[in-house]
Amino acid sequence: MPTLGSRIVTNSCSVEDEPPVSDQPSPDDVRAQLRRILTAPDLQSSPARRELLRFVVEETLAGRVERLKGATLAHAVFGRNDDFDPQSDPVVRVEARRLRRDLDSYYVTAGKQDPVVISIPKGGYVPHFAWGDVDPAPNRLPDLDRSASDDAVRAAPAGDWFRGTRKAAALLAATILVVVGSAALWSRHGPDRATEPGTAGAAHGPAVIVLPFKALSAREDDRFLAAGITQELITNLMRFPDFRLFSELASFRRSAAADPVELGKSLGVSYVVRGSIGSSAAVVRVSAQLMDASSGEMIWSDTYDRPLTPGDLLAVQGEIAARLASILGQSYGIVRNDVAERTVDVTNPSMSSYLCVLRAYTYRRSFQADLYPPVVACLEEAVQRDPEYSEAWAMLGWLRLDAVRFGWDPDANTERAYADALATASRGVAADRTNVMALKALSSTNHYLGNFEESERLAREALALNPNDPDTLAQLGWRMAVRGNFDEGIPYLERAIARTISPPGWYFHLIAVDLYLRGDYQGMLAAAERDAVNGSGISYSLLAIAHGALGNREAARQALDRMAEATPLLGRNPAAVYRRHQAIDPIVDALVAGLRRAGWTEGSGSPQS
Repeated sequence: MPTLGSRIVTNSCSVEDEPPVSDQPSPDDVRAQLRRILTAPDLQSSPARRELLRFVVEETLAGRVERLKGATLAHAVFGRNDDFDPQSDPVVRVEARRLRRDLDSYYVTAGKQDPVVISIPKGGYVPHFAWGDVDPAPNRLPDLDRSASDDAVRAAPAGDWFRGTRKAAALLAATILVVVGSAALWSRHGPDRATEPGTAGAAHGPAVIVLPFKALSAREDDRFLAAGITQELITNLMRFPDFRLFSELASFRRSAAADPVELGKSLGVSYVVRGSIGSSAAVVRVSAQLMDASSGEMIWSDTYDRPLTPGDLLAVQGEIAARLASILGQSYGIVRNDVAERTVDVTNPSMSSYLCVLRAYTYRRSFQADLYPPVVACLEEAVQRDPEYSEAWAMLGWLRLDAVRFGWDPDANTERAYADALATASRGVAADRTNVMALKALSSTNHYLGNFEESERLAREALALNPNDPDTLAQLGWRMAVRGNFDEGIPYLERAIARTISPPGWYFHLIAVDLYLRGDYQGMLAAAERDAVNGSGISYSLLAIAHGALGNREAARQALDRMAEATPLLGRNPAAVYRRHQAIDPIVDALVAGLRRAGWTEGSGSPQS
C-alpha cells in the first residue's frame, strides 16, 4: 500500500446564634483573613495567584476598586507590557478563574471554620468580604502575628515534600480530575443545586477527596511511592477548573481505609479515590479504586503489576500513573460515562453547564442525529450563562461544525457554518489556551476548512499538554490517516484504543480502511464490527465493504440498508460524504469500489438484485 467558584456566605444568622457585631468584616478582620489564607499550607495556589489575591484585597481596602481592571492586573501582577491585549492573552481571566477555584478548595477544607470569607464574584475582579459560618466577633479571631511581612506572605509554600515525583504523578492527576468531579456534581449535589445562581462553583464544582495510597509493606520505596502518587494526584488535579479538591494536608489527615459514605456525609464529597501499593524484589503492584460517596459503591477498580529493577521506582510510578490517568480522566473514561448515565434530561433548563458538556461527550460517542438538537440548545445556554467556560465553547464549536459535516442542518450554508464553528472554537481557546478540549475543537475545525498544517499543529499542542489522553491521540491519528499518512496515524489510533476501556466506534474508522487497503479483509471486518457498535452511517459502510470483500452477500446487504438509513446521503453519494471528511482521492475511490462490490448501486443506496 502506498503512503496515502468561590463560596459566598450571606450575612444572616440562625435563631440560635447571636447577630454579628457588624454587617461587614472590618479592614483589620479582612487583612487577618488574607494572612490566614496566604500562609495556610493547605492553599494550593501558585505564587502569581497569591499575589493576585493580595493585590485585589489591598486595593479594595484602600478604596481603589476602579483600578481592578484586566489591564491593571496584567501590568501589576503578571508583568505584562503596555501593549497587553486581553483578547490574545487571557492570563488575567484564566488566573482569576483558577484563584476562585483555589479559594473554593480552601474553604472546603482548612478554611471551613474561618470567621471571614474572601471571594471574587464572577464577572469582575473586585473581592467580596463576608462573615463565615462562625461567630465573627473580634475577640473570637485567632491571635495572628500581624507583623508578618508581605514578603513572607507572598513566599508562603504550597507544600514541597516529595517534589522528585511531581512529573510522574502529574499524569495520574490528569486522571482523576475528570474522575473526581464529574459524578460528584450529579450524585451529591444534583443539577438544581449545581446551577443555583451565585453559589460556589455555579457551573461546575463537585468535591472529591483522594485518600492517601496505602503502602502494603514497611519498605521505604513503597512508602515513598504511595505518598508521591497521592500528593501528585491532588496537586495536579487542582489545575483543572471544573472540580474542587481537598488539599494534600486534608487528605493525608484521613485514613487510607476511611469509609467513603462517612466521608460523603461529613465532608460533602461525591467521589473518593483510594489505592494501595506493594512490591517484592522484582515486581511492584498498584491497585486503585473510584468510590461513590453517596452509596459506597465501587465504580471502578484495577490492579497493575510491573517489573521493578533497582533505580526504576520513578519510572514505574510514571508508567502506572499515566495508565490510571488515561482510564479515569479521558474523554470517554469511567467518570464521564458514569455521570452521563446519571443525567437523564438534557433539555432541563436547570442543568449545569458542566452536565451540558458531559451530554455533548455522549453525543460525540455515536454522533446520533436525535441527540444533536437538545445538546446544541443546552450548550448555547451554557455559554450564555458561563461565558468563560472554555470547554463549553469548544463543544459548541464542534457541534456547529457537525451541522454541515454530518448534514444535521440541510439548510445551513457550508461556508458560513464553518466560519461560525471556527469563531466558536476560537472562543474556547481564548478563554483558556491550555484547555485541551478547546485546542482539539479548533484543530478539528481547521481540518474541515482544509487548513491541514494548522490542524496538525494544534492537535500536537493538545497532545503535548496531555500525552496520555486517548481522545487526543485518536483525533491526531484519524486526521493523519485520512490524509493518507497511515504509517504515523495508525499507531496513534492503536495507542488510543489500547488506553480506552470502551472506545468510540470512530476510533476504528481508519484502522478498518488501512486493513482493507492492505487486503486484510478479515481484519477489516473485526475492526468494522467494533466500529459499528455505535451505529453511524460510515461505520455501516465499512462493515458492508468488509462483508462484500469476504463474499458475505446477505450481511453486506443488511449493512448497506443500515448505512442508507443512518446517513441517507451515504446511500446516494458516498464519495461526497467521504470527501466531506477530507479523505484523499485514493481512499475515496477504494471505498466506493468496495461498496460496489458489496452490492451498492449509484444513486439508490440499495444493493443490486
